[in-house]
Amino acid sequence: MASIVKSFSISGVDGCLVDVETKTIDGLPMISIVGLGDTAVKEARERVESALNDGNYEFPQMKVVINLAPSDLKKSGSHFDLPIALGLLMETGQLKTKKIEAYGCIGELSLNARLRSCTGVLPMTIAAKEAGITNIIVPKDNVKEASLVKGIRVYGFDTLKEVVEFLEDKKEYMGNQEEMVTVSEVDPYRVDFKEVQGQEAMIEYIVIAAAGGHNLLMVGTPGCGKSMIAKRIPTILPSMTEEEALEVTKIYSVAGLLRGRGHLIKDRPFRAPHHNASTNSLIGGGNNATPGEISLAHNGVLFLDEIAEFGKKTLEALRQPMEDQIVTISRVKYTNTYPASFMLVAAMNPCPCGYFGNDKCRCSDYEVVKYRQKISGPILDRMDIQKYVQPVKFKELSSSTSGKTSQELRERVEFARSIQKKRYDRIDGINCNAQMGHALIKEYCQLEAEGERLLQLAYERFNYSARTFHKYLKVARTFADMEASTKIRKKDVAAALMARDLEKEGAAMMVL
Repeated sequence: MASIVKSFSISGVDGCLVDVETKTIDGLPMISIVGLGDTAVKEARERVESALNDGNYEFPQMKVVINLAPSDLKKSGSHFDLPIALGLLMETGQLKTKKIEAYGCIGELSLNARLRSCTGVLPMTIAAKEAGITNIIVPKDNVKEASLVKGIRVYGFDTLKEVVEFLEDKKEYMGNQEEMVTVSEVDPYRVDFKEVQGQEAMIEYIVIAAAGGHNLLMVGTPGCGKSMIAKRIPTILPSMTEEEALEVTKIYSVAGLLRGRGHLIKDRPFRAPHHNASTNSLIGGGNNATPGEISLAHNGVLFLDEIAEFGKKTLEALRQPMEDQIVTISRVKYTNTYPASFMLVAAMNPCPCGYFGNDKCRCSDYEVVKYRQKISGPILDRMDIQKYVQPVKFKELSSSTSGKTSQELRERVEFARSIQKKRYDRIDGINCNAQMGHALIKEYCQLEAEGERLLQLAYERFNYSARTFHKYLKVARTFADMEASTKIRKKDVAAALMARDLEKEGAAMMVL
């Protein structure tokens, strides 16, 4: 009868239970690992053989077949080393225990039988809990990460020998205080909106974007404060719920960016890739279909500075994830789906030299048009708020008076978000106005008569697309939420029409 040790695999950002079945058969000494494992899994035989010999265990001199079940599920990673080694020891009678049936095992083995940390431990621990496994054995460096999952006992070890002695009840497990999960209360942000001067009108639209989770495009001359404003947006975003924090932490765990952390990622992500980033690095990809920047920015902000300098193919790849809030990465070996619900914040110059409308500008009309056409209509259509950022005047720049602090702005954002949270409480996957679908827009974006007439005039005059029309309704809904209004009023519609300078610069005139 084959020896079975429970372990786990990763599919996207979710863990899957895997039974590591080990069987010795008469024949020439060899190890055969089956079950659709990748190169890292196949290489386990050399690592396991060296680890067993170094730990003074006897490696079986016969044919060994190791099956990773279910066999039709593709598996990757070096964390199968520990369950494979334990299965071999059980099959050869060097490990005699029945308690292993209640344990899940994760860990990479070094050649001298030490346990190394692995990626994806958090989603694998969640999978263990969902499968009814209440105990899990991991490398000591992964104890904090695994301990984030409540209702499961985590055991961390440094060597294979320590694991064997624990399973044989030769040594009692002694957990250290260092392994306890800690939560940092230190403010991670070293910037504040009070440092931004002379942009009060723009900051109002920043607050609206944060309150509704709306995509934002800022256009302005170099040095007017676009990047400065964007970097401070995370400081006014509301705190993540436990569910959102767990989603983000799982993504970072799978991406291998969680090592050294002993707590959930509580702060909303802020990702700012350089404009020479490839499509794969932004969207996700590679041989193993790993998550990209849009997934690492899930539940947070993706900032594209100098968006017009990004490759056209790269920008166009954002279109589907911005609508679907998920991205599916298909490669020859793997197809993974990752969440990608992010707030896109972009900044660009109005022309190649950056000084359009100023005496410094020497760009021709053709150069200006060609430069702006780098942002395609479909991408521009998906930007809820499009605003020009005006240069700061000397009087405002030299003033010693500070603007509103991030804390003050955040209180306004959280007020609006609390209304939205109550509104979408029973709807999965909807946390803010920007995520509303067609049915929710029909239900919650009720216009007052005057507001409806104003929006109709603008719609008929400028021939908006259906998407643009819905964007206006979502932004107007956020303006109404800022004042706890049940219906969308005329002034909310007017403010929403003024939020898209690039697309319809004349729409604001409809208010007069």
